[in-house]
Amino acid sequence: MADQFDVIEAGERGRRRWVGLVVVLALLLIPVVGLLASREPEPGPETAVASRTPGAIRSLTTLDSAPNMLTVPARKKGGDEVIQVVFPDGARAEVRYPAELGLAEMGSRPFRAGWVDGMFRQFVAPYGGEVEITRGGRPLRSYGPNVTLWPRQAGSGLYGQVLLFAFGPWRVAMYDRGQGLTFEQRTALAGDLRGRVTKEGYLVLTGRGGVRLAEAGEYAQGEPIGPQLWFGGGVGEMVALVPTPDCEKQARMPGTIEGRGRRGEMVCRGDVLVAATGPASFRRQAMSGIRVTMK
Repeated sequence: MADQFDVIEAGERGRRRWVGLVVVLALLLIPVVGLLASREPEPGPETAVASRTPGAIRSLTTLDSAPNMLTVPARKKGGDEVIQVVFPDGARAEVRYPAELGLAEMGSRPFRAGWVDGMFRQFVAPYGGEVEITRGGRPLRSYGPNVTLWPRQAGSGLYGQVLLFAFGPWRVAMYDRGQGLTFEQRTALAGDLRGRVTKEGYLVLTGRGGVRLAEAGEYAQGEPIGPQLWFGGGVGEMVALVPTPDCEKQARMPGTIEGRGRRGEMVCRGDVLVAATGPASFRRQAMSGIRVTMK
């Protein structure tokens, strides 16, 4: 990283040093915040204002909310709100929650994980959208009309280069690990990972060939890796809905909640795990008030 942002001083040393430092900090902060906002859990391995148009992906405009999220209209039911959701494996559910939680306004994004030629990988919709990966730059390579390869992100630890998929308005990132996939494997993956957008705007991912996506109830290194919906994120509150057969016995904290460095809580609602992080009052309402009915 240091060689990318070296500041060369000349002339007015003091003033230019401070100006350079501010620029460096700004450039470093953007990727770090983005990475923390949408970082994958570790089982095996902002730039938008929300569009208030129901069912629309948020548009890129400013640095204070996320574009790669779906907001859907909520139906009032007493003091609650009800939304219809589609998990990224195509399973549908009805979610009821206290209106004060504002779950619909938080927006949701999909998460799936699986294996590419037997190597575990995760597919996550970056909280900051495409710009979180691209930084306004140019891709290293293209693997088709909707798949591009991008450099390793600053502060990404063990993660390597990033494959960015475009499925309609959605952007999905696969952060490679270690040595990474070969050129041939990436080329095959570009065709074997399929995405379709439902009429409500949700993304459903499927795999074929060398891609096997994890199903509900599967785990890796102690964390659930089946299809999930994540509401909110960034530095704010977050809720994860994780379909989990035999939830009372199998429930484990999702990595996206556990890995945020703040207290998280979870509860089973039938065969769906509800996990949340945020202020105590938010967690309390989420744990007591969210109900999920699978269809």
